[in-house]
Amino acid sequence: MNSTSRSTDREWWKEAVVYQIYPQSFNDSNGDGVGDIPGIIEKVDYLDALGVDVVWLNPVYESPMADNGYDIADYRSIHPEYGTVNDWERLLEELHDRDIRLIMDLVVNHTSDEHEWFQRSRRGDPEYEDYYYWREGDPEEPPNNWESFFGGPAWSWDDEREAWYLHLFDEKQPDLNWRNPDVRDDIFDMMTWWLDKGIDGFRMDVINLISKTEGLPDGETGTPTIGTEHFADGPRLGEYLDEMNERVLSNYDVMTVGEMAGGMTAEDAEPYVGEDGPLSMIIHFEHVHADVGEGGKWDVVELDLDELRSSLHDWQTVMAEDGWNCLYLDNHDQPRAVSRFGDDGEYREESAKMLATFLFTLQGTPFVFQGQEIGMTNTTFEDPEKVRDVESKNFLNAARDRGESFEDVRPLLEARSRDNARTPMQWDDSEYAGFTDGEPWIHVNDNYTEINVEAARADGDSIWQYYRELIDLREEREVFVYGEYELLLPDHDDVYAYRRTLDEEALLVVCNFFEGEPTVELPVEDANLLLGNYPDLPDEQNDEIELRPYEARIYER
Repeated sequence: MNSTSRSTDREWWKEAVVYQIYPQSFNDSNGDGVGDIPGIIEKVDYLDALGVDVVWLNPVYESPMADNGYDIADYRSIHPEYGTVNDWERLLEELHDRDIRLIMDLVVNHTSDEHEWFQRSRRGDPEYEDYYYWREGDPEEPPNNWESFFGGPAWSWDDEREAWYLHLFDEKQPDLNWRNPDVRDDIFDMMTWWLDKGIDGFRMDVINLISKTEGLPDGETGTPTIGTEHFADGPRLGEYLDEMNERVLSNYDVMTVGEMAGGMTAEDAEPYVGEDGPLSMIIHFEHVHADVGEGGKWDVVELDLDELRSSLHDWQTVMAEDGWNCLYLDNHDQPRAVSRFGDDGEYREESAKMLATFLFTLQGTPFVFQGQEIGMTNTTFEDPEKVRDVESKNFLNAARDRGESFEDVRPLLEARSRDNARTPMQWDDSEYAGFTDGEPWIHVNDNYTEINVEAARADGDSIWQYYRELIDLREEREVFVYGEYELLLPDHDDVYAYRRTLDEEALLVVCNFFEGEPTVELPVEDANLLLGNYPDLPDEQNDEIELRPYEARIYER
């Protein structure tokens, strides 16, 4: 089997467990139905009890909320619904008092069309006219055939400037022109401002889209998003990131997580991470495409374990010498992992624990998205009025234009909509799951009376308790962090198994990804069973292991 060498460079962010907070849906302190920063402060002790080391805070900047805060109108102000700068400063202090670090979301591929830079650019202000991608021409004919990730053309006509502007996402999210050095100066000044306030790093939204091919040529047709080859991993991406590192990041001890859209591979990522790279790690999408068909996100197919294993094995291997992995299954842009890669019905607890085992035992830094630690599931949409996400609305509207009904596409929305991750955090079994005293901005998942934090913390065998055990083990045993990785059973249809070794310490991890009961042969006869997701674990082992549905085991030798 292929094995990897470990990086001996120790960093705090390699040893950390990251907890992602989507503020709009985490905890509402004032009853307006929207989560806020004071609400997060109320739950800081909860984060401390879970044992996490870092909070990644999704955008809390001033925004018209066309894309739930990823359309920023002012990088140095807090969105009024979330609170004030003083609230944010208190949150930072409360986290740091508990030795929990804070990384902020950096969204600099685009701004809101309500940002002052865009307002002045559309007016033709000489200082800002080249801050975005503008093209004159026929109002009926876009400058090229590029498509938005949210569907439809990537260009919109602006009547005030009488020109087209580029937006790879919503029309209210115009792309910044990074070729302009003044744009880079303003962005780097803003980043320095936040770092000087004491934050511990950035998660960088779609950072590999900031460089576009010179001349903005047409893209190849027949691809899920036309033009990707011209705006993902563009020709000056490395130059821009190196400049960012030299002018800003290298001056601080920070964690930098670059989200790389559009098919980034481990080999592509190598220049951007590691000792000489500008980033700590990369959020890639290869492994979460293991249940995506050729038609893209809304083409739902069964999980292909071979594809999942092949992708992650590649990243584990390539990142081993000089790099690091970001480990995730859930986040604000993905459906709930237990519904997607597990079984959110009969085997919800078992499969949620299996996925947690998998997440915490690969090489890299684990990211836990709010609610993942209690096994929150995808939601249901009884009617189209429940759909809140702009991408999902665009998909639904396009389907209707094709003559399809809401009921026709409802299964796809319930499988893929980003709303699945954005329903309110389920704290208890009271009205609205304890998230708010008012009417929540998005509906609460119906299963909150059974699946909630209060119930999970009271149950000694819950998913929450299992996460606590994994976090403790990772803190206690360096093999979880710095151990070498070796793939076992590379062709098994149902099981992903691997070994982690560090000096004399070794772990063997085996995860059954399906509801069958396969028997596998692995060298565990002289090993101790360290942790498993079934309560009635066998006392004695031989090399033939009979696995139950979604069973996971960690052996140590």
